Amino acid sequence: MARRITKKPLEKLDQLVDSVLGPHVPPIASVAPGEVVEVETWSALERVTNPVTGPIEVEGAEAGDNLVIEILDIELPDEGTTAIFPSFGGLEGWLNLMEPRRKMCEIREGKVLYVTDGGKTVELNADPFIGTIGVSPEFEAITTLSPGRHGGNMDCPDVRPGNTLILPVFRPGALLGLGDVHAVQGDGEVCGVAVEIPAVVTLRLDLQKGRSIGWPRIVSP
Repeated sequence: MARRITKKPLEKLDQLVDSVLGPHVPPIASVAPGEVVEVETWSALERVTNPVTGPIEVEGAEAGDNLVIEILDIELPDEGTTAIFPSFGGLEGWLNLMEPRRKMCEIREGKVLYVTDGGKTVELNADPFIGTIGVSPEFEAITTLSPGRHGGNMDCPDVRPGNTLILPVFRPGALLGLGDVHAVQGDGEVCGVAVEIPAVVTLRLDLQKGRSIGWPRIVSP
């Protein structure tokens, strides 16, 4: 049975601790290479911006290694949230929006149910993936809103069950963090937000010693 890594209580989320990837936060768990773990995550739209669960230390990981993350499963909740915000996302110049708007979406039997303002229900096939997943950068802490060589907020739908993500390691232990799971998204976040969900993500973590690829890579079957 996979070990569960629990998320921090909502009231204890801290923007300076839980919304960064970096070497300055003590690990919340240590994982052996080859171990399977279940990681609880918060939605990106919680009381702090885009929180991640972590850092998770991978035993024996060193700078110059690769961290191999096999994504085995994502457990969906009963509902998700989508939103639009003024001055945020690719649609900001097209919307006459004075304040944020949020909409809850029921998730049922593999479908995301979006109810329009006119009352019409649009069904979308759930296709969950991890929006933000990364290791500690070499020298500094980086906001979880930013992507880079370390991974981070890539928002790539291919970071999904059945695929394997490979990240370069820059610090001892790798110090993995993940969150920002999406129930469904297109090829990009045009409005800056997908259908955001809390989730339980099942991963197998392993190492490739002395084989740094330099940048994230996704391997499909």
